[in-house]
Amino acid sequence: ASGINDAAAAALLMSAEKAKDLGLKPVVKIKAYASGAIDPAYMGLGPVPAVRKVLKSTGLTIGDFGEVELNEAFASQSIACIRELEFDLDKTNLLGSGISIGHPIGCTGARIVITLMNEMVRNDVELGLATLCIGGGQGMAMALERV
Repeated sequence: ASGINDAAAAALLMSAEKAKDLGLKPVVKIKAYASGAIDPAYMGLGPVPAVRKVLKSTGLTIGDFGEVELNEAFASQSIACIRELEFDLDKTNLLGSGISIGHPIGCTGARIVITLMNEMVRNDVELGLATLCIGGGQGMAMALERV
C-alpha cells in the first residue's frame, strides 16, 4: 500500500480563448474525461469503466496513448487495472506512483495530471491518459492531448 503523504498541488485550467487573451501558451488540452463506478466490493477497479467511457467517447484505443498515469493506492489494485485495461507497462507510471512516491490525499488527482502533462512534454508524447480510483468503487479517467 502507498504511504499517505502531505503535499500540495496547483493547476491552471482555462479555455483556449482565455489563455490567448492572457498571452499564455497551453501545454495540453483535455480531450475527454469520464467517471465510472462499480460494486464497492471491488474497490480499486473504478478506473476501468471510466477509461472505457473515455475510449468510447473518443474512438481511441489504449494503444493510442503514449503514456498512462494510473493511481496506485495499492499494488493489487494497480495490477488489476493494468491487466483489465491491458496497459503497456513501458508506458505506465514512468516515474513511479503512490507506492514509490507517496499518496497525497487531497491532491493525488492534480499530482497525476501534472506528472502526466510534464512527462508528455519531456518525452514528446501526443496523447496521455490519467486515471484515479476513488473510494466506494468509483473512478475517473482523463485523456490529455498536447497542443
